[in-house]
Order: sequence, then structure tokens, then C-alpha cells
Amino acid sequence: MPLRPLSSWPQSLRPLPVSLQPFRLRSCTVARWAGALALGASALASAQGAPDGQLISTQGANGAPACVTCHGAKGEGNAVAGFPHLAGMGAAYLAEQLEAMANGSRVSPVMAPTAKALSPAQRQAVAQYYAQLPSPLNIDRLAATAQQPAKADDTGAWLANRGAWDKNVPACNQCHGPGGIGVGANFPSLAGQPAAYIAGQLRAWRQGQRPPGPLGLMPAVATRLSDAEIDAVSAYYAGLPKAADLLAAQATPAAGAKP
Repeated sequence: MPLRPLSSWPQSLRPLPVSLQPFRLRSCTVARWAGALALGASALASAQGAPDGQLISTQGANGAPACVTCHGAKGEGNAVAGFPHLAGMGAAYLAEQLEAMANGSRVSPVMAPTAKALSPAQRQAVAQYYAQLPSPLNIDRLAATAQQPAKADDTGAWLANRGAWDKNVPACNQCHGPGGIGVGANFPSLAGQPAAYIAGQLRAWRQGQRPPGPLGLMPAVATRLSDAEIDAVSAYYAGLPKAADLLAAQATPAAGAKP
């Protein structure tokens, strides 16, 4: 029996034209939408799984306070309160210190609760965030200070640049770089750190409250320094950025002066 043309069908039995079928989707359109939704879900899951170091630093996480509260908006630290600068420090060093504070091998009543509250991934993210921030230090000017002869009566400068070999104490700059600018992952910058912070860490090594570090060097050094020497070398490094700026200004000819 031949099929009858649609025009001869009763109106109630005729199918709607495509233009009047708003919910009819082509298979390729469905596939594109499904792919887009899957990609979006994957990106969201990835974002949720990767901690944001900057967000943690400004807002805190897991009940831990924001890092900027003590260490400054740009990781510049707070010399008056004794909080060190973090900006530009090595990521590996910062992550290692956070882990040590979390597991108790580095004793820090202030930092331990924060370090413990963060997950290993969050600690790593924070370390990487601060490592990529620009350092507050003028590296070239600080390095130039090492070219200046240290006077024997300036205990801090002498220890930093010459050491105390009569007690088998090497110069601090031998590991921490000229002007205390820092070298590699294990020897952080000292220049510009608060004197109270540096002195506190030296005494912590003396008391076994910090991991010994490479070759167990720092506990050996700290136990051989007197309290007066610890305070002197700490004050020297704390004031070194200003001393470096003064030295650079003195080396620059006065404006308008004849050669």
C-alpha cells in the first residue's frame, strides 16, 4: 500500500516542523555541551585540589591566621615585632621550616599552631608563593659591604666577615653569602632580618630547638658564641641594609660636583 503524502494527513497527526521543536537538539550539539561540562568540572576539581598560596597568605586557612598579619602584605616582615621577611626566600627552605615547625623539631610557640593547621600541600603552596615575591633587599649593595675591611673592635662585623677562628667559628658570610644575601636552599639571607629574630634562632640552635641543618654546622657555631657575640652579629645583620645604602650614597659623587 503506497504511503500517503503528509499534506493529506489530518492536522492533528502531522509532526511539528523542526522550527517549532525547541527542545530537539542535534547529537553534535549535545556532544559539544557534554564535553564543555566535563572540561569545566575537571578544571574546578583541579582548582579545588591545588591550594592557593596567595589566598592562604592573605586569608588564612583551616583556622590558621593570615600570614600577612605578622609578615606584612608583601612578605617584608615586621622588624619592630621581630617577624622575619619571607619575600624572595627559597621555596625549599621555607617549606622545610614550616614542616619543622609542624612536627615540633623547630620549636616556635607562635608559628607551630599555624604550621600544624596547614596541610603539607598548603605549606608547600605558601612557600612557593613567598619565594616568587620580590625580595626587599638590594642584593648588589649588600654584597658590596663585604668589600669593606672589618674592624676588630666591631664584633658583629668581624664575626660576619672574618669569623672567630680561635673558637673554630667560620665567618657567617662564608655560607650565607657576601652581605648576608643568602646562598642556595640551605643558607637563607640574614641581612635585614630583625636582630631579635636572628638572636633568637642562634639561641634556639644552642638549646637544640631547631634542626641542625647541613653538617650540623649551626648548633656548633651557636654553642661557641657568647651571648654578647650573638647579640652583636644579630644587630650587624639587622642594620646592614641601611649601612649598605649609606655606603652606596658615599660612593656616588654629589650632584653637580666637578670630577
